[in-house]
Amino acid sequence: MKIAVGADHAGFELKQYLSGKISGLGHEVVDLGAFQYDSLDDYPDFAQRVGLSVSSRQVDRGVLICGSGVGACIAANKILGVRAGICTDTYSGHQGVEHDDMNVLVLASRITGIEVANEILLSYLAAQFSGEDRHIRRLNKVLEIEKHSLGGQFPSIH
Repeated sequence: MKIAVGADHAGFELKQYLSGKISGLGHEVVDLGAFQYDSLDDYPDFAQRVGLSVSSRQVDRGVLICGSGVGACIAANKILGVRAGICTDTYSGHQGVEHDDMNVLVLASRITGIEVANEILLSYLAAQFSGEDRHIRRLNKVLEIEKHSLGGQFPSIH
């Protein structure tokens, strides 16, 4: 598989480590930054890069890392076709793919230790969408929600 990876400053070290693990498994890593530690960088920039690469099918899946995982997950899920989920355990890492067709794994570097993050990554990469009728039905409902939310006008927060 071709896997896009991205992280802000909080996830930079974990991204470097996990990118090596992904490559070691025979997958192609597309590193979308950060390329160096910068305490002033912003998670939405990397979430957008990874999300767009997934939604455009330039890659098969994505991995995003920030401090809590929350911001990156929110930002990535704003992109049409992205189904990002924060995972803190291996069950969620594979179940998110098997049942919900999750295509972006979000990890929380300030919460999840390096070995647990590696185990979650392994379960995510090994999983495949089940294709079961109930999961397809539910995914289609999610896609309808996404379709109906397009074009909505939302105010900026000042």
